[in-house]
Amino acid sequence: MRVHLVILAASGFLTGALPPVLPGTVGVRPALAASSTPEPLFPQAALEPIGFDALPGWAGDDHAGAFATFRKSCARIASKPDTVTPARPVFTALRKVCAQAARLPGKVNDKGAKAFFEKEFRPFRISPVDQPDGFLTGYYEPEVEGSLTPSAEFATPLYRRPPDLLIEAPPKDGPPANKGKAFRRVDGQLVPYHDRAAIEDGALKGQGLEVAWIRDPADAFFAHIQGSVRVRLPDGHVLRLNYDGHNGQAYTPVGRILIDRGLVAREKMSMDAIRAYIAAHPEEGRELMRQNRSYVFFRVAHELKGDDGAVGAQGLPLAAGRSIAVDKNIHVYGTPFYIDAALPTGRDGAVEPFERLMIAQDTGSAIVGPARADIFFGAGKEPGAVAGRIQHPGRFVILLPRALDPARRRVPLPPSRPPVPAVAETP
Repeated sequence: MRVHLVILAASGFLTGALPPVLPGTVGVRPALAASSTPEPLFPQAALEPIGFDALPGWAGDDHAGAFATFRKSCARIASKPDTVTPARPVFTALRKVCAQAARLPGKVNDKGAKAFFEKEFRPFRISPVDQPDGFLTGYYEPEVEGSLTPSAEFATPLYRRPPDLLIEAPPKDGPPANKGKAFRRVDGQLVPYHDRAAIEDGALKGQGLEVAWIRDPADAFFAHIQGSVRVRLPDGHVLRLNYDGHNGQAYTPVGRILIDRGLVAREKMSMDAIRAYIAAHPEEGRELMRQNRSYVFFRVAHELKGDDGAVGAQGLPLAAGRSIAVDKNIHVYGTPFYIDAALPTGRDGAVEPFERLMIAQDTGSAIVGPARADIFFGAGKEPGAVAGRIQHPGRFVILLPRALDPARRRVPLPPSRPPVPAVAETP
């Protein structure tokens, strides 16, 4: 699960906290009042119909790869309820589309996959009402060396979820929540859980909660941000660790601090720039990381195979270059999006077209808005370098099941987009 973005400093990250919920309770979306006029599908967005033939790069995309990723999401859609109650129209419509996908052969070629998407969906350009484009960032799964026991070389712990952690409940049958408050009991009273500094100073020491030990505190810091990590043990075995809770403390993007202090230029901000500063200034770097009070706990993901991606919020291994994290309060997991952007994914950061059909399979507390996505690039150093460079505008096209076509069902569109000032925005 995507937890936070390492380069949020440059993207204007806003942290939101949910109202306190007693452990074990279930969040329920209030039912809409009965009305003869259906509610807009996306009140927060501008929605404009567009043809498949107008999507740059559509004909040349790997539709078979996108379909394989979509069908994995369908297995969850068919067996699990929506993350809110009552189920959203998009979720209900996707279930019917997934039933059609299940009738296709086990392996579908590119031509068949392309025909399926064009038959079952209609594309709509989607964007915030007050902005012409959406915004993209990237994430990845780190891989570091480590051990199951501490040593002089491996002295930085990664912790499993503490038994005294009381965290806001996720939706019924849903994955652990990645934002909201968390508590512990002291003398019968709920108090905020330990922050990063307290945990690093030993608040959890001696409880047997260490799931692995790694070399570099900065690697642990970035593993917390990404929400998963591969730990390569001395015998060559790779331990897969995945998100299993957080301490409920506010997330502070340390990149923003470096920019505000004049230590890194805004245009040069990236994950590599943050790492370089921490490595060059160990004491200042330790203080910098502690400015981010948020802390993440892990579990051993025994269900993952060697080549599987990190587990996303939908409960599935993510597909590198096909899975995206979206705002789960707006969008349904399994929804296809076509992304059209110019991103620095080429050699040495060269900008090149990114025109690809993606599937929403994850979320993150920094992913807020109808046209906001975090692209999963895979595991290891190279995907991490690419992910750390992504903080760019992009055009989002949502593929809606044809049963929800506003033109056919007379679903009202949101208000007209207000004029947008011709001023360049800083990401």
